[in-house]
Amino acid sequence: MSRRRILLVTTATTALVALAVALVVAYDGGGDGGEAVGDAVVDDELQAKIDEINRTAPSAGLGEAAPPPPDALTSGWTTDFSKHSVPLEEIRSGGPPKDGIPAIDEPAFETALDVDWLRDPEPVIAVTVDGVTRGYPIQVLMWHEIVNDVVQGRPIAVTFCPLCNTAIVFDRRLEGAVLDFGTTGNLRNSDLVMYDRQTESWWQQFSGEAIVGEHTGKRLDQLAARIVPWSAFRTAHPESEVLSRDTGVARDYGRNPYVGYDDVDSPPFFPAAGDDDRLAPKERVVYVEVGDDAIAVPFEALATTPTITATVGGEDVVVRWAGGVASALDGGTVADGRDVGSATVTVAGEPVPFHEPFWFAVAAFRPDVRIVRR
Repeated sequence: MSRRRILLVTTATTALVALAVALVVAYDGGGDGGEAVGDAVVDDELQAKIDEINRTAPSAGLGEAAPPPPDALTSGWTTDFSKHSVPLEEIRSGGPPKDGIPAIDEPAFETALDVDWLRDPEPVIAVTVDGVTRGYPIQVLMWHEIVNDVVQGRPIAVTFCPLCNTAIVFDRRLEGAVLDFGTTGNLRNSDLVMYDRQTESWWQQFSGEAIVGEHTGKRLDQLAARIVPWSAFRTAHPESEVLSRDTGVARDYGRNPYVGYDDVDSPPFFPAAGDDDRLAPKERVVYVEVGDDAIAVPFEALATTPTITATVGGEDVVVRWAGGVASALDGGTVADGRDVGSATVTVAGEPVPFHEPFWFAVAAFRPDVRIVRR
């Protein structure tokens, strides 16, 4: 019996019109014992798994790959749709409705030393504000995508888009006002589209820029943050606060609903702009933007040369990589993902904002990006 990876697509007449989930299935050349999907055979056990995915995937943010009708996209919003910097046709329904993926607005925390539900290689977003560090486990962000928090008096939004592998932290202050963010349920270039609850403007997570509504064209400030393995966070910050799984929402924290999604050669679930094949679609890169200049450093290059220096926007940027961090989008659980490592980025020894997206997202949002391999 051989094994192969296929995409199983189910359809429904509900809000989740199409669901694509990568599964590893047994293939026996079309023998008996199950329902055929293409040239694969789905047995009763696998069908039960598919049924479970159909029930739970809307909470994870998977959905249709075709743009909804204009009235469906705008219905139920107070957003000023006369203002937008991108064609509305580029924004697609992800399946869940507005706030169907619930942001965490009142985060609870545990002291790192008291946490017993994280395993050593699990990825944690580490954020330091005015000398105070907090940890936000990806296994929790996977199901919420946004945490509205305040650290040392600074309002921040910790965000994670599983489809682009983008973990980005923003300052929630804009022109003297503090914004609170939720999920629209929509995607653009497979990336999370957020909204602020004050004006219901829509924001692109990848860039932190408002693309629809009153704030169109404005950008949030990005904070320096990095992904670290849980073991390193716990050792370096034993007394620091870690986002709790006590969110007030029932989710299967620790499980990865996107099994096999980060296969390097596989396309994104949803179409993305451009056709840039300089790298494989799901190649992880370190993305650094300084002013109008931007670079992408492939993880593949960093695995060979763990320290790479490049000039970006007139600044000498140092990118360092180390192993020991599990992929959140590989195995059946976050902790069981293969080791993909993570990076740090500094200028003159000080950490600067960056993130670690899949290549297809960088190619879509910054087609002029320079690839640096050494």
